[in-house]
Amino acid sequence: MGGCFSKPKPVELKIEVVLPEKERGKEELSASGKGSPRAYQGNGTARHFHAEERLTAPHPYPGPQDCVEAAVCHVKDLENGQMREVELGWGKVLLVKDNGEFHALGHKCPHYGAPLVKGVLSRGRVRCPWHGACFNISTGDLEDFPGLDSLHKFQVKIEKEKVYVRASKQALQLQRRTKVMAKCISTSAGHSSSTNVLIVGAGAAGLVCAETLRQEGFSDRIVLCTLDRHLPYDRPKLSKSLDAQPEQLALRPKEFFRAYGIEVLTEAQVVTVDVRNKKVVFKDGFKLEYSKLLLAPGSSPKTLSCKGKEVENVFTIRTPEDANRVVRLARGRNAVVVGAGFLGMEVAAYLTEKAHSVSVVELEETPFRRFLGERVGRALMKMFENNRVKFYMQTEVSELRAQEGKLKEVVLKSSKVVRADVCVVGIGAVPATGFLRQSSINLDSRGFIPVNKMMQTNVPGVFAAGDAVTFPLAWRNNRKVNIPHWQMAHAQGRVAAQNMLAQEAEISTVPYLWTAMFGKSLRYAGYGEGFDDVIIQGDLEELKFVAFYTKGDEVIAVASMNYDPIVSKVAEVLASGRAIRKREVELFVLHSKTGDMSWLTGKGS
Repeated sequence: MGGCFSKPKPVELKIEVVLPEKERGKEELSASGKGSPRAYQGNGTARHFHAEERLTAPHPYPGPQDCVEAAVCHVKDLENGQMREVELGWGKVLLVKDNGEFHALGHKCPHYGAPLVKGVLSRGRVRCPWHGACFNISTGDLEDFPGLDSLHKFQVKIEKEKVYVRASKQALQLQRRTKVMAKCISTSAGHSSSTNVLIVGAGAAGLVCAETLRQEGFSDRIVLCTLDRHLPYDRPKLSKSLDAQPEQLALRPKEFFRAYGIEVLTEAQVVTVDVRNKKVVFKDGFKLEYSKLLLAPGSSPKTLSCKGKEVENVFTIRTPEDANRVVRLARGRNAVVVGAGFLGMEVAAYLTEKAHSVSVVELEETPFRRFLGERVGRALMKMFENNRVKFYMQTEVSELRAQEGKLKEVVLKSSKVVRADVCVVGIGAVPATGFLRQSSINLDSRGFIPVNKMMQTNVPGVFAAGDAVTFPLAWRNNRKVNIPHWQMAHAQGRVAAQNMLAQEAEISTVPYLWTAMFGKSLRYAGYGEGFDDVIIQGDLEELKFVAFYTKGDEVIAVASMNYDPIVSKVAEVLASGRAIRKREVELFVLHSKTGDMSWLTGKGS
C-alpha cells in the first residue's frame, strides 16, 4: 500500500492541459485539464494503490527566475470595479481595479477554463461566469467552488501613471495554482490498521476534505476509500460526455496522492461503522480504526422494478465503464432513456449524434418541470424534438422485452411499444447509507444523514457531506435540505475538514449547478423548491433567457441560457445576504431593453 513519501514537490505541472482559445466555449465537454494518461488504472483485484514510480520528471517549463514584465495600461484606463484581460507575451492576465488598487491574476477559471473577465467582481472576489467558483482578488485563492485549484497572483507596480505586471512565464502558461499542502509525516501510513482521518467516499466531498486538511497543515494519516476502481474523478461529466475515459476525468493524477500522502483504497466497501470503538469493517474483513470520520458515500441510482428488469443492456450511469458501454451499444442503434431529469436529458442529448433513434420516457408532462417550471421545460423539450428526440410523456415502463437475453423493446403503460437496443435509466437516486443502519449515526426516514452547519452528525468526531446529507441552508432560514450538486459537495467537504481541525466553519454557500445539452449551457443558482411563480426575461424560443423563480415576494432561484453572467450575479447577491425582491425583477423585465443590471449589484435604483 502506498505510504507517505518525503519526495520532491509533485510535478503535476507536467500534465496540465491549457486549452486553446477556440476551445473555450466548449466548457462542459472539455476534459477538465487535470487528466493524466498515467491516472490509476484499477485491475479489478488490488484495491490498494502502489507507489513504485518515482516522482522525478524533468521540469517542462523554465524556472521561476524566467519572468516577464510589461506595462499593460495607464492607471486611468480602468475604473473601480472594472476587469480587463491584458497580454504579457507569454500569456494573458486578468487585471482588476478595486477600491483604487490594481490586482493581476490568472485569467481563466481553473475548473473548466472560463474567461473570468466575463465574470462578476464583488466583495473583493471574482466569480466565474460559467459555474460560480469564486477567487480572492488579493491572493488568487479559491473561496467558493466548484474546482480544486486557485489562480496565480502576479506582481503589480505603478510607475509614472503606468501599470506594470510582472509574472513567471510558467505561471502564465499553467493558468492554475495548487495551494501549498502539508505532507504526511505519520509513521503508521501504509501498513497500520489505524488512521487519523478516514473518509468514506471519494467524490468531490471526500477529495476536497482530504485536500483541505493538507492545505491547513494537517500532516497525519488520511485514508480515502471508494467503491470505484478509479481515483477521484469528475462524475457529472459522465452523462454529458459518455465517451470520456477515466484518465480524462481524473480530478488529480496518481502522483498527487502519493506526494501528499493521501492514501486511496479502491474497490473498498465499508459494511459496518462501530462508533463506540471508532472502527470500520470492510467487506473483505479488513478493519480500520480512525480518530475522525467523514461519511461521503453519495447515492445509488434507482432501478426499474418492472417485468424483464434483468434483461441485458439496461444501464444506470454510475461509472466511466457504464457510460462507455452505453455509447458502444447505442452507436447506430435504438436508445431509450427513462427519466427526463438532468442525467436522462444529458444522456439523450449526447446520444442523438451516435444512435439511430433516441426516445425519452417520463412520468411528468414536461421535462425538468418540477425544477425549472412548465415554460422553461417546454422550451428545452422543443430543442430536443428539433434534434430528433421522441418523447413519451405521462407514462412509465411496464415491461422490458428481450430477444436472446438482450433488450429489444420497451413496453409502456400507455401500451405503446418502443424499439430499443439499449436503455439508460435516470429516475433518481437514494442515499447510499445502508451500511449505517446498524450504527448509532442518525438517518432520517429517507436514509439521508442529517448534519448541522458544521457538517457534524449526531456522533462527536463523525462528519458527513455530499449527496447523502441534509443540512441547514443558511439563506433559506436554515431549512433542512438535500442538494445533490457537485459544487455543494465541494463546499461541504471543505467545511467538514475545517471543523475536524476545530476551526468552527459553517456552510453558507449558495447552490450553483449547470447542465449542457447540444452545446448549450443552462446555469442555475439558488434553491427553488416550492417556487410559486416564474418571471421570464428574454426569448424562450431562441433559448436566450433568464428565469427568476419566486416564492411570495422573494427570488429563491434563477436559471439562464445564453445570458451570462446573470446567474453568477444573482448568486453573488444572495451570497452577500441581500434578498432579491420580486418587484425588482418585474421592473428589470419591464426596462430590460436597456440591459441595465445595476439593480442587481445595488448600484442602481
